[in-house]
Amino acid sequence: MLSLYLPIVKFILALHLQMSKPQLGHLFTLVQGIILCAGRKNITQIQHAAKGNRHLSSATNFLNHSPWCVNRMQRRRMERVMKLISAKAGDKRAPVFLIVDDTCCKKDKSTKKMEGLSFQYAHEAGKTVWCHCLVTTHVVAAEGSYAWDYRPYYPKKYCQAQRLPFKSKNDLALEMVEAFPNPQDERVYVLIDSWYTSEKVINACNRKGFHVIAAVKTNRRIRPAGISMPLDDFAQQYIRKSDLHSVTVEDQGKYWVYPYEGPVSDIENVKLLLSWKDEYTASSKPQVCLLCTDLSLDLVTIQRYYHVRWNIETGYRYFKELLGFDQYQLLSLHGIERFWAIQFLTQNFLECQRQEWMTPTSKLTLGDVVRRIREEHFGQMIVYVYQQALEKKPLFDILQLFRLSA
Repeated sequence: MLSLYLPIVKFILALHLQMSKPQLGHLFTLVQGIILCAGRKNITQIQHAAKGNRHLSSATNFLNHSPWCVNRMQRRRMERVMKLISAKAGDKRAPVFLIVDDTCCKKDKSTKKMEGLSFQYAHEAGKTVWCHCLVTTHVVAAEGSYAWDYRPYYPKKYCQAQRLPFKSKNDLALEMVEAFPNPQDERVYVLIDSWYTSEKVINACNRKGFHVIAAVKTNRRIRPAGISMPLDDFAQQYIRKSDLHSVTVEDQGKYWVYPYEGPVSDIENVKLLLSWKDEYTASSKPQVCLLCTDLSLDLVTIQRYYHVRWNIETGYRYFKELLGFDQYQLLSLHGIERFWAIQFLTQNFLECQRQEWMTPTSKLTLGDVVRRIREEHFGQMIVYVYQQALEKKPLFDILQLFRLSA
């Protein structure tokens, strides 16, 4: 009989999730099915791809009702990731990057019975969509890129209707920053876009001993020579090309940068980079404004570090296109949140496999890892069919095992 993919089993068992044997069986099947399923990834297709022998209702019951602790899964997974990062880093004091952003799991407007849906603005779509919205964090360190944590965001009206305490996206980001462990003897940089750049978030990072590198909107006020004015006005009225530094960042190209050090709005004593990509046009607004609380970093390093934030964007793409993060058809919010937790577990497993299989001469993506696992599984199927043929097993029995028809 075809067996489960052994590295998946080892990875999950090492977390000591305190699940029963049937519960672990469901978890193995779901993780393997998410990886093997090449098409749309609802629970039915995931079960089919994994060749699970359990009824579909058992899988949905595992997500919706079975008594297991999602918080324990999250906590043990995070502990495993931090151990892997520490082991990989060794004695090197490489920085740890904690990236904060949000994403939407879009649903069709005809979907009415699924809990927690609301109309929210989706940046990738550029419009309001019917969806679930999650604020998530992503960790990049020691050449690894791991999906870390998530918090569902619900609009104020929904919270009032469900009698839930309302938390803004900044509040949710704050929770995850405060919950992030302080790695011993390692610098942590929190990377955020302009939506999350607030005094409250930056002060929380300062209390944890974390530095912040963040995008800033050009309407923020600065105080050069003690005179308060918006960033864009300052750039248009006072900056000339002779004031700019030419900065070339590896894999990003050339920037013209004006550095400013001082207060920005209510945020005290930061370094600010007003940047123009490729060419500078006189009296123009800066294309990118970056704020950094680590005053010791040079211009190139700030730009290079902030570029690491792109990992969360590619992470969302892998989640949705490769793992079916937003393709669930569960109705219960409880079951949906458990499905998200299993998705994070699956991404962490794939990243661990990527780290294990990579060599100095061959760089792999998560897509490469998934393709390799699928190829190994297909090879295992061919060997099994060959063995069954040698034993003269009826073709009908083999087809039935694989849920195929001749």
